[in-house]
Amino acid sequence: MTDTASQSPFGGLVTNRLAGRVATVTGGASGIGLATVRRLAHEGATVVIADVCDEDQGDRLAEEVGGLFLRTDVTDESQVIELFATTQERLGAVDVAFNNVGISPPDDASILETGLDAWRRVQEVNLTSVFHCCKQVIPYMQAQGRGSIINTASFVAVMGAATSQISYSASKGGVLSMSRELGVEFARQGIRVNALCPGPVNTPLLQELFAKDPERAARRLVHAPMGRFAEPEEIAAAVAFLASDDASFITASEFLVDGGIAGAYVTPM
Repeated sequence: MTDTASQSPFGGLVTNRLAGRVATVTGGASGIGLATVRRLAHEGATVVIADVCDEDQGDRLAEEVGGLFLRTDVTDESQVIELFATTQERLGAVDVAFNNVGISPPDDASILETGLDAWRRVQEVNLTSVFHCCKQVIPYMQAQGRGSIINTASFVAVMGAATSQISYSASKGGVLSMSRELGVEFARQGIRVNALCPGPVNTPLLQELFAKDPERAARRLVHAPMGRFAEPEEIAAAVAFLASDDASFITASEFLVDGGIAGAYVTPM
């Protein structure tokens, strides 16, 4: 890869702006995470894929992008500690941390229907895991005097929905608030922290959810000004931007990539 812009399989230009950087991506074996692994690698980063997928799948993906796979359950603090310690030991830095793991199970629905076990499970995966990852990676970034943390929140963190996923929405609101606070707290140490807020994305998780309930899908799609869901590669492009020096003055932000949903009063016919 050269230092000049080159045509990208992602549909745009890639500038090699992450050359020499080391990035971790949690949930990196599928969906937004996998698209981001590929995009960051294409931008020149060495990428560490952290996921609970089997070792063979993880190693294949790591080989594809010239990176490293570390099987990691991000709800387990000891495994998160090991993730960043191993990344630092083997690759010498942790420049970018994309904390992306999230779930949206069917038993998380209206507050009147959602049980405490479902509530706690979603909070543990979607919010507490981000707490673990931020807590463990920030000291490495402090020692370097630089770093970019991107936490996956959601457009539902800034909007309400009558078709509720109460624990999911609350967890993403927590990610947004935590990211904002960390972005302010560590700004003068060269560490940027932003909350990525995607709209609905065409991932296996969304397809499974909506294939079972077309009416639920239709209720969401009608509110999208662009008339479609995002593709994972479009979200990955936003992550690459926030990870790069092009976003050097962006921190503590809610970075909406939602196709205009949060700005819509009514949508085109």
